[in-house]
Amino acid sequence: MGQIVQKKHLSAWKRIPLALQIALAIILAILIGNLLSTQAVTNTALISNLAIPCNLILKALRALATPLIMLAVLHAFLTADIPGRSGRRLTVLLLTNTTVAIVIGLLVANILQPGSWGRISPPSGTEAAGKTLDPWGLVQDIIPDSILKPLVENNVIQLIFISLAFGIVIRALKAQQIEEGKTYYQAIEGVITILFEAVIRILHWIIALVPLAVFGIVAKTVALQGFAPFKSLGAFIIAVLLALSLQASYYLLRVKFGSWVTPKNFLAGGSEALLTAFSTASSTATTPITFEALLHKIGLRESSASLGALVGSNFNNDGTALYEAMSALFIAQVLGLHLSLPQQLIVVVTAIFASVGAAGIPEAGLVTMTLVFTSVGLPTEYIALLVTVDWFLDRCRTAINVMGDMTVSCLLDGKKRLIMNIDS
Repeated sequence: MGQIVQKKHLSAWKRIPLALQIALAIILAILIGNLLSTQAVTNTALISNLAIPCNLILKALRALATPLIMLAVLHAFLTADIPGRSGRRLTVLLLTNTTVAIVIGLLVANILQPGSWGRISPPSGTEAAGKTLDPWGLVQDIIPDSILKPLVENNVIQLIFISLAFGIVIRALKAQQIEEGKTYYQAIEGVITILFEAVIRILHWIIALVPLAVFGIVAKTVALQGFAPFKSLGAFIIAVLLALSLQASYYLLRVKFGSWVTPKNFLAGGSEALLTAFSTASSTATTPITFEALLHKIGLRESSASLGALVGSNFNNDGTALYEAMSALFIAQVLGLHLSLPQQLIVVVTAIFASVGAAGIPEAGLVTMTLVFTSVGLPTEYIALLVTVDWFLDRCRTAINVMGDMTVSCLLDGKKRLIMNIDS
């Protein structure tokens, strides 16, 4: 009888949206943190142990991040339909948009300094790793000493290199076997698909425990340092929204001067896709709506619409890349640590590569952020602080991701509208 009651309570809790679960965890953490703060000296051990669930969950995310990105890239290469010439132009557009997004994010974070509004005492011995950007060193470091090394050391650049190499080769072998009438590639494709879906399912289990991590880190912070560290979160929200608005303005300028579509028609025709992206916080769920909007409401060619909305969405994650770069700088500011310009460039490079395989992954920013933080030596346990506001910012950056897909489609369609573009 008791087990049946427990199962009912667990089922009822699962039906509560994750954002509401996090909100309830924050409220409870504030109450517990206030109670513990009055006896912080005598409860030091208990307060320290509150962070254990957070550390375990973030360790699990770090462990999943590298195989998840590798499988995501391989899965995208096997399932996406990418024409040769258009594919090269698509790659350039995606890399350009992602780079601009990250640069905008870092500029806004450096100018507004949102993390300076409140400080958190970093763990003893914590400091940003003294890494410098060595272009030739990066080139030499692209190829790992062993295939498993990037998975162990969370080296994003090496990981993406291996993923792209295998992805390109497997895709070429698939095309060759299709021409020869062979079906051996289906076995490999099936294994990769199953592994990718299995890791995604495990990721869902871990994300379900995020409210527990939030409770622990918030309760510990309130108990030891009060509410001062959380004042900066308001400034961080404003800074991220400003940066995302600047990225949206950049998209509109690209559309205005790089395609025949006017910004007005772009926003009007794509409004349903953007609203769906904001409401669902999923660019994957929005993909069919984005494709329909580009094809029938804006009037693009089917090839252009499919490349941007269907293919580009597998690799494009501008809003998430921007958010990760800003998050790294924000946490460094909150902890009173300094990220030099070379270290910020490392953040740029890492975020670009991490975003390649992030599209379509649930809570992609939370997963790949562990890799970005690790690249410059930031303590990943403070990612949990960002989860307190991530439920809202995730929706905003997802809308920007979809807007980036739409922009790429318009640019691929060109500056002249063909007769066949007119929707009959």
